Amino acid sequence: MRQIERRPFDEDGNGMEQRHIASTGRSASVIGIGTWQLGADWGEVSEDQAGQVLSAALAEGVTFIDTADVYGDGRSERLVGAFAAAHPDSGLVIATKMGRRVPQVRENYTAEAMRQWNDRSRRMLGVDTLDLVQLHCPPTDVLGDPLTWQTLRDMVDEARIRAFGASVETCEQALLAMDGGASSIQIILNVMRRKPLEEVLPAARERGVGIIVRVPLASGLLSGRYSKDTTFAADDHRTYNRHGEAFDVGETFSGVPFEVGIEVAQEFSRLCAELGPEGATPAQVALKWVTQQPGVTTVIPGARNADQARANARSAALPDLSEEFLSALEELYDQRIRAHVHHRW
Repeated sequence: MRQIERRPFDEDGNGMEQRHIASTGRSASVIGIGTWQLGADWGEVSEDQAGQVLSAALAEGVTFIDTADVYGDGRSERLVGAFAAAHPDSGLVIATKMGRRVPQVRENYTAEAMRQWNDRSRRMLGVDTLDLVQLHCPPTDVLGDPLTWQTLRDMVDEARIRAFGASVETCEQALLAMDGGASSIQIILNVMRRKPLEEVLPAARERGVGIIVRVPLASGLLSGRYSKDTTFAADDHRTYNRHGEAFDVGETFSGVPFEVGIEVAQEFSRLCAELGPEGATPAQVALKWVTQQPGVTTVIPGARNADQARANARSAALPDLSEEFLSALEELYDQRIRAHVHHRW
């Protein structure tokens, strides 16, 4: 069973609960940060802005940073690596992902290719040994192949990586990865995507596997900032991937149709105002909902500026959400969302 080390906030708001991943021997801040945006694939983020975002997160107690070799084709890894090198005593844990720079077929996931991907990530991040490497939403047959996991175990023995896991799309894939020996599972979980609560999180708790939660705000819907009239840039996946044109549609608005998601987000914001912690934003409440789920290790919201990074991190200090609020959110899911997503992922 996963052990939790609790380190409370101090009077300045610094410090954060750290959750220990038994299968890795490492700990992660309950609020981490995702860095796809630092790759500048979906909107420009300067190197100076990237540094400000990471500095703000670290100052608030964030110690877990998630990146990937495909984010900006290595730009995100490079910026994260430079930041970590400039803060050698900060206790940062850097997780990266590999595999999405090639067509997604089993034949491309050879031991030679995985070592080449690893060499590139180590070079970009500027380290000899990576803290955590995750397969980046690979095909299901890759996750079900024992040779995949043997290669990763060999890479641990070779001191290329300290631990390995998988970022997945479905609950079935998460369970396959655990069977293969993954130390961590990265999966979508939020108020609008609850299925992992049924089997994945209980299994992770039992096996001491870390759960890294991505897309906690349903691509921004749960921030309450959008309306049905909101438009996004042409190069934003919220424009071009609404029907899964480029990658799994579950990554965009958590797979919920945009118009439905807007209506549910508005009701979520109303419930936050009536039943949520005083003064908390809907985005902070959505993050708190995630970290309150038994089995979650860390959640990795993105941030485009320092203020967002600080606000996200400070959700860790919110009191637990009330049973009345949690029940209202479950009812909202059952009535408005379940039919759209529960059977798919």
